[in-house]
Amino acid sequence: MIFRPFFSSRPSPGKLVSALGLSKISIFLLCLVFSRPLAAQIRIDDYRQSVLDYSRQLKAAGARRVAAAETMGQARTGYLPRLALEGSFTATVHRYDDVKPWTFSVLPQLVQVVYGGGSVRAAVATAESGYEIALCDEEFSRLEVRYAADYAYWNLSAMELYAAAMRQYVALIESLKEVVDRRFAEGYIAKGDVLMIDARLSEARYEEVSVRQRAEVALHDFNILRGADAAAEVVLVDGVRDSLPMPQRMAPTEAVVRRPDYTGALLRSRQADAAIRAARAPFNPQVSVGLGGSWQPYSPNRTGSTTLDGSAFVKLSVPIFHGGERRRAVGAARALQVESEWNAAQLYDDIVREEIDGWTALVQSRAQVDASGRSLRIAGENLDLSTYSYGEGLVTILDVLQAQLSWIQLYTNDIDARYNYAIAIADYRRITAAE
Repeated sequence: MIFRPFFSSRPSPGKLVSALGLSKISIFLLCLVFSRPLAAQIRIDDYRQSVLDYSRQLKAAGARRVAAAETMGQARTGYLPRLALEGSFTATVHRYDDVKPWTFSVLPQLVQVVYGGGSVRAAVATAESGYEIALCDEEFSRLEVRYAADYAYWNLSAMELYAAAMRQYVALIESLKEVVDRRFAEGYIAKGDVLMIDARLSEARYEEVSVRQRAEVALHDFNILRGADAAAEVVLVDGVRDSLPMPQRMAPTEAVVRRPDYTGALLRSRQADAAIRAARAPFNPQVSVGLGGSWQPYSPNRTGSTTLDGSAFVKLSVPIFHGGERRRAVGAARALQVESEWNAAQLYDDIVREEIDGWTALVQSRAQVDASGRSLRIAGENLDLSTYSYGEGLVTILDVLQAQLSWIQLYTNDIDARYNYAIAIADYRRITAAE
């Protein structure tokens, strides 16, 4: 009997039964598959969108953007005139010389700042930069969430393949155990062969439980990220064993320009420049004009009759000496502006390094996919040959066990390589802000 390994993530029921000789474990697995309820079929693009729609991180970034827009609108109100109204009422206990024990005043005032030392323009510039920074942060959060979605999708795909591989591995050993038990009963082999196959089967079943647990965790992460029930069953339409196209490399300088976090860093530098003007503004001359009025009783208030009067004014304020406060305030703001420039320069270097490292990882993982595919085909042929030869009495049980172990190792290596390749693609898209 020849035990041919399967190289697809979901072997067909007919091939599975044929290869394993209708063993009990294969029949059990088939019944389990066909008895499960229909699960939702999810493509990678649909999953990305569902994660983006649900993401609380993106919703928080959107709230920060709205707050920044309101702050910008608030800053622009500094250009508008201000209308205020002050009023008071006073009553005394005693009355002297026929003066009424009460009085009041109502003082409306309309003020327009003509020149506030540049504080209004600086505040508006700061708020506008803050709004643009919030937009950049929201877009960068979108890149991060999309990468998290890709990671969860490909991780679940790989875990399902690991679990399927281990089920195959256990089924292969169980099929071989049937042959070993039969040959031992017929007196062709020693007890040692039976003990070796039993030990290998126990080890394989233990590893299968571990892989199944990891697959369950991957499913939970997958569902929670999109806001679904953690245990909801899904069917992945795409998988790491699919042929994923190799992306075109992007120049590091172009990747830097496309990155919203770098754009945000430049905007923070511009915002810090506006903060310098804001720090200088309170120490500049300030001019405002306005109209006012008053409604109040005559003083002293003997008859209770009131008077209404109006006024116009021009107010000039010229700071002269504050003990070097202006120089210190401007110096601190300028130091923060220089810090923001260095932070942007550091981020530039970081993105260039990320692009180079990301492309290297992508190329290397692609090469590993090709190499692991060739090794897996060889291991499959070796397993077929060893299993057949053992049935004919040409090799020992150790040869077959070694061939099985080599096959499962190379099979998992192939899954690792394809998973790393899929993650490398997602990471490179995140680094270059590619659509």
